[in-house]
Amino acid sequence: MCLSCKACATECPSSVDIATYKAEFSYQYQKTHGSSIRSTLFAYVGKINQLAQPIRGLQNLFFETVLTRSILNKSLGIAKKRALPKLEKSLYKTLKNNVLTQYGKSVYLYLDEFSNYNETQIGKDAVSLLEGLGYNVKFLRPTESGRTYISKGFLDQAKACADRNVELYSDIISENIPLLGIEPSAIYTFTDEYPKLCSSPEKAKELAQFCYPIETFLAKELKKGILKEDQFHTETKEIKIHTHCYQKALGQPSDTFNVLNLPKNYTVRLLNTGCCGMAGSFGYEKEHYEISMKVGEERLFPSIRNTPQDVIIAANGTSCRHQIKDGTQRESHHPISILNAALIKKTAR
Repeated sequence: MCLSCKACATECPSSVDIATYKAEFSYQYQKTHGSSIRSTLFAYVGKINQLAQPIRGLQNLFFETVLTRSILNKSLGIAKKRALPKLEKSLYKTLKNNVLTQYGKSVYLYLDEFSNYNETQIGKDAVSLLEGLGYNVKFLRPTESGRTYISKGFLDQAKACADRNVELYSDIISENIPLLGIEPSAIYTFTDEYPKLCSSPEKAKELAQFCYPIETFLAKELKKGILKEDQFHTETKEIKIHTHCYQKALGQPSDTFNVLNLPKNYTVRLLNTGCCGMAGSFGYEKEHYEISMKVGEERLFPSIRNTPQDVIIAANGTSCRHQIKDGTQRESHHPISILNAALIKKTAR
């Protein structure tokens, strides 16, 4: 029943990290007893989405058709009330590396397995925002962060991801050229799990110092006085923020709050919410669906329902946005997309 929200690691007086214990137990258990087809599919979802790119339209149709979806639900034990994410054309295929100029700070954008295949518009918004603010944006080919492997106890595969990414980024990422992540669960894997998993822990620790969620990076730049409110429009809007569990446990929700306050006439509030209840694949599993929704009903769903329709809901986690949609029928938006829409003279791709 552990949601792997990581709150225990920071809130427990003894700092007992149950999420890590869960991953290790699952790994040891599966070495003896094997893993279910469902767990394997969820663990390998990034690789599956990559291989399914040529037939993504067919996969989406399979997920949406009543008969085939019913077969999927029954055979794998997926909750029938849960909407499945659509597979989109790879974000990497739609982006183009620009030649770095001598002006502006350079950053690398990490194309994780969620942003690259399922919600690609957010990735486009991230590039548009960063370039509009004057940053030189670069990116390597997309790689799996290993998050799905860790959540299902596939630690050998997660270790391979850690080794691959540390090797890829160690020589190009530094204090002057950081690595920025769109999806919190993916980029926090670099900072939290890689030093524990990687074959070269010291290299992983060094890299981790310069890996940030985009909002954290922008909050640092704001604190330095590099970002200004006059870079954004003066329209009046109200925003309420639900932040990802990992940001609550490992980062600072105030980073998202501060950057969304950049537009002069934005009124921004942090919702007093805990875990959304989706917890990656947890909320998709038939036997966990009801508890997943009960977790959402504890604080998140009532807060959203009590929010007027003209108020923008911000949520930086992909699972959080899906849970909000399934639980309240409200659309929520990544903070970067909201900020990009407010940017004056943003660079279009």
